[in-house]
Amino acid sequence: MKPSKKSILMIMAAAIFIVGWIILWPKDRYQHQHEHSGDVYYCPMHPFYTSNKPGNCPICNMKLVKRETASVTEKDHTAAGETKNTEKKILYWTDTMIPGYKAPGPGKSPMGMDLTPVYEQAKSEGEVVEGHVSISLDSAKQHLIGIKTQKVSMHELTKAIRASGTVAHDMELYQTEAEYLQAFAAFNNARSSNIPEVIEQAKEVVTTVQMRLIHMGLNDELIKELEQKNELDHSLLLGGTGPIWVYAYIYQYELPYIDVGTPVKVRVPSFTQETFDGTVRAMDPMVDATTRTVRVRILVKDAKGMLKPDMYVDVQMDVDLGRVLAVPQEAVFHTGTKDIVFVDKGNGILQPREVILGTEAEGFFEIKSGLIQDEMVVTSGNFLIDSESRLKAAIEGMSDSGGDIHGQ
Repeated sequence: MKPSKKSILMIMAAAIFIVGWIILWPKDRYQHQHEHSGDVYYCPMHPFYTSNKPGNCPICNMKLVKRETASVTEKDHTAAGETKNTEKKILYWTDTMIPGYKAPGPGKSPMGMDLTPVYEQAKSEGEVVEGHVSISLDSAKQHLIGIKTQKVSMHELTKAIRASGTVAHDMELYQTEAEYLQAFAAFNNARSSNIPEVIEQAKEVVTTVQMRLIHMGLNDELIKELEQKNELDHSLLLGGTGPIWVYAYIYQYELPYIDVGTPVKVRVPSFTQETFDGTVRAMDPMVDATTRTVRVRILVKDAKGMLKPDMYVDVQMDVDLGRVLAVPQEAVFHTGTKDIVFVDKGNGILQPREVILGTEAEGFFEIKSGLIQDEMVVTSGNFLIDSESRLKAAIEGMSDSGGDIHGQ
């Protein structure tokens, strides 16, 4: 019996009703049905459709995908030592290889990669870096691009300052010292005359020669020693055994670490087994305009008389910086205007953090501010992370200003 036209219309209406009922079924109703039934499966093309068992989507016949947990639980310890659970909200899901891509739920990206959750992060004062944002990379992607991390910790650091130098052969200083001793003796004789004019003239001569000595690098202590010994330092011309002078040249940015009394090690390239101990005794008051260096006067012990005038030497000064908070040099990314590290916040979140650096020593940077002890910082892969952070910040800025972002 051939079906009537009326029967065909009724069957079609029923089919349309069933399909429409499936499509328009409220998302929260499906979730309510399955939220206590264990695993939840959903359609990547129609995320509102869920099921408590694997199968195919009734709308597009695509295979259902198991839903991952929509939040993460962390343990927070209260002051009383009790443990409580807090949840981080998932803002959206993304594929970090597709800048700006966002999806409302888990699944596959257009490139076929598993989507990664982006969690809501509480922002603390000092953590926002202009032009950068936090990024999310799961452990597999971190391993793929070679990301390594290391804990921020305290270190005993010693800064080694190396410089070139010469054994002193200083005829000009020798002659000026001789003039000073003559002027000083004349001043002492003038004082016994009790004639004010003579005393004043002798004093002016002493002051003039003394200023020349200071300009040549002697400090008040060395000038006082010259007065007390009342004899010339012949090592300035002939070298010899005993203490001998070495002139080293220190760059101006290294000056804060050097002072009178700093211990020194002196080596001669041709004397491979010999090391001479010395001490900084004075520093020139001016910076050389050409080399941007300051001459440092070092008194060196040389009992064997091995050091000869004008001989080239290598100088090393080890400055104890004490125990300081530090990170490996590789952890710091220099942008030109600021210094940034990327902090591993857990759950794949890498957060940019601006830091204030102190001294660089032994492969570490001293941290003045921006990090605390035991935080984890990225030490390898910073360039890729910085690029991703900048790109994501730019895209989010476009989004905030009304730009069209893929996946939204």
